[in-house]
Amino acid sequence: MTRHSISSNNVSTVAACAIAQAAIAKAEKLGIAINVSVVDSSATEIAFLRMNSAFLPSMGIAKDKAYTAAGFGFPTMAWKDALAGNIQLQAGIVERPRVVTFGGGVPIIENDEIIGAVGVSGGSEEEDIVCAEAGIDALKTL
Repeated sequence: MTRHSISSNNVSTVAACAIAQAAIAKAEKLGIAINVSVVDSSATEIAFLRMNSAFLPSMGIAKDKAYTAAGFGFPTMAWKDALAGNIQLQAGIVERPRVVTFGGGVPIIENDEIIGAVGVSGGSEEEDIVCAEAGIDALKTL
């Protein structure tokens, strides 16, 4: 019989919560306030946390960073190189709703498969990346 479906693995609720909490803990150490979103492999949000004094507009940015990283399968900071020298892509990609082309969105990879992504917004681009990576690093202790 021919199969007409595929299976995919997704980040668990427990893992998504641990990622978000670890990103928040890193932000506290850095002295910044962030929003953090964790999505599954289909870019559907599993967990979201907002620090009390985090910028409100950064809520949507964090969600869009996670969406972009899950949807394209690479960190949002990699868009810089992907867009270099390609004027048509530069003009077109920024017109796409929810696509973020700056750092802070990182895919979650397990056994060479994307199982989700994390998006962080509220600090500088570098701080957002560090917090997102700290979130993913938390999976090593689960």
